[in-house]
Amino acid sequence: MDCCSKDQSNYDYDVLFIGSGSAAFAGAIKATEFDKKVGIIEKGTLGGTCVNVGCVPSKTLIRAAETKHRGEYSGFSGIEMGSPVVNFQKLMMEKDSLVEELRGAKYYSVLESNENISLIEGEAKFIDNHTLEVAGKKVTSDKIIVTTGSKPFIPRIKGLRESGYLTSTTAFELKELPSSMAVLGGGYVALEVAQLFHRLGTKVTVIQRSEILFNQDQDVSQYMTESFKAEGIEVMNQSTVEAVSTEGKEKLIKINRKGEMSDLRVDEVVVATGRSPNTNSLNLDLAGLEINKNGSIKVNEFNQTTQDNIYAAGDVLSSPALVYVAAYEGNLAAENACNGNKRETDYNTVPWVIFSDPQVSGVGLSEAEAKAAGIEYDVSKLTLDNVPRAIAARDTRGFVKLLRKTGTDQLIGARIVAPEGSELIMEISLMIKYKIPVSEVAAMMHPYLTLGEAVKLAAQTFDKDVKTLSCCAS
Repeated sequence: MDCCSKDQSNYDYDVLFIGSGSAAFAGAIKATEFDKKVGIIEKGTLGGTCVNVGCVPSKTLIRAAETKHRGEYSGFSGIEMGSPVVNFQKLMMEKDSLVEELRGAKYYSVLESNENISLIEGEAKFIDNHTLEVAGKKVTSDKIIVTTGSKPFIPRIKGLRESGYLTSTTAFELKELPSSMAVLGGGYVALEVAQLFHRLGTKVTVIQRSEILFNQDQDVSQYMTESFKAEGIEVMNQSTVEAVSTEGKEKLIKINRKGEMSDLRVDEVVVATGRSPNTNSLNLDLAGLEINKNGSIKVNEFNQTTQDNIYAAGDVLSSPALVYVAAYEGNLAAENACNGNKRETDYNTVPWVIFSDPQVSGVGLSEAEAKAAGIEYDVSKLTLDNVPRAIAARDTRGFVKLLRKTGTDQLIGARIVAPEGSELIMEISLMIKYKIPVSEVAAMMHPYLTLGEAVKLAAQTFDKDVKTLSCCAS
């Protein structure tokens, strides 16, 4: 039975989305395929985190910083490098133009081309499970999908709020390049922000309570720590910020590092200690929705909340906070809302990338996760000094690590640390999802002098010493 089969006049919309990011737009497009009248509610800028303040601005600035870095350093002794000049204001203007262009192409154009989707401007609050208050007016819908995303999590540190701080959002809005910066945190946002500002010319210190990339295997964490240090970024692991205050135009940070106190003076403090779901102002209790301890919305395997007619998708959930996961969830939630609960979520093969340099990417289980699950596994770890492409490019940083379930030919996980290593992760993702035997990939022809050959060589490394093989040998 069609979930929206009630008298259409009872509600203003068939499906209503709260938020306008990738989850909402993917879901809205899917809902119109079921010929539903769709509304998207947005209180701020159309497009959500990714295009406005996340993926797009960060990745274009990362590439700009990398371009400068490549102009300064080379593995080729026959090429003399220079000192590129950074026009920071112009870079930020270029970033803003790109954001505006993609916002128009990927979001406003969808609204213009699809008459079944309407934009409703204003902040939404639940009145009941079918009714929202938006800008002082009531809006009703048969089905509602919450896609309100997340915001930076700000830890309670003495003096931090009074002294002022930046987040990844506001750091990308700076008009002048800071001379010095402290980045609090050790996850993917912290690493990307720290490295891009360092390469543009800022003196950067990363402060992390445990280790950077603490949720990854030790070899990944340690490699990136040493890589950052070698580049000139100060990394303070096992360090806690006790207090922040202002001294003139600078900020004074009191740091406790394994019981020893020290001071750090910087121009800016960037807080990159995680994100929290945007659920506080929605009046979820009035709609009968339950949340988890971290504020994320509880959903079942169909992305349905504790209220039957309400679904949720994207960073407002506790699933991986990735834009393509959000789009997947928005599509799935809309289909289940409009066609009955027939599709279940599947997060078994979610590839991810950290756009540092070298990049860090992964899919499937890490070693720690395999051990926690009681899975016996074999490890193949191939350093890039075994990959002809990397050798020829004179950049052999990083490694490819594959996990194979013991006694089988089945890959269960991978971690890659490599320049442009993100381009390798989809082949491995397909191997895991479709259970392609490791031995088949090891025997397949991979183009010589491509980075992709690293996957073949890593697959061979389970059973062979690739150092003893000739070029392209299987």
